[in-house]
Amino acid sequence: MKTINILLLFILSLFFQVSLGQTIVTKEISGRVTADSSSVEAITIVNNTTQETTISDNKGQFSIVVKDGDVLVFSAVNLEPLRKRITANDLKLDLLLIKMTARNIELKEVVINEYSNINAENLGIIPYGQKKYTPAERKLYTAKSSITETLLNKISGRTAMLKKEAVVEKKEILYSKIEYLFEENYYTERLKIPLEHIKGFQLYCIDDPEFVNSLNAKNKTVCMFLITGLAQKYLTIISNEK
Repeated sequence: MKTINILLLFILSLFFQVSLGQTIVTKEISGRVTADSSSVEAITIVNNTTQETTISDNKGQFSIVVKDGDVLVFSAVNLEPLRKRITANDLKLDLLLIKMTARNIELKEVVINEYSNINAENLGIIPYGQKKYTPAERKLYTAKSSITETLLNKISGRTAMLKKEAVVEKKEILYSKIEYLFEENYYTERLKIPLEHIKGFQLYCIDDPEFVNSLNAKNKTVCMFLITGLAQKYLTIISNEK
């Protein structure tokens, strides 16, 4: 009986040690993106494992929850996309430094359709040349509407916050459009994008000016043409991480 009790204690102790060894440690890390001759504001950072998303501020600084082995995807319209696999050493750093490379953006002429000149202005719905604002942009415009308010907002940092909100809002609108444009199996079967990378790929697409133009124009044919090329580039990016 005594031997059985000792054996049972040994098994329980071994199980406890194995359980401890398998404990996954997550941590919110701080980082900063740098890039030569290019803005580092509003860079999208996605944790490909948890799909948590954040964006950088005007200094390129960000924070996000990660664990050892997670892959962070960095993307912006003015920068080459970058993937960073988090290591145990990265979790020990006070500040994770990410170096990105500026990219040249060459916009090609895309003919959407023969009725592209018909819009709300031509139909007399709104005055010609009137600026159209999103809710976040209206807040930003209001914050700049007077000299006194502008000075106060600069001191408080509210203007910078509203600029960030406007950028985030635009990305959220674009993301909601692409999210419902194609079914999940279109990404996995037609484009060969792994299931766990679909969200990262969608965010990668909305950083492409040409694709955004076709998305805003609701031209699915052009979107399908462009997304095929973007998928090939994205697959190359993620294959280099393996």
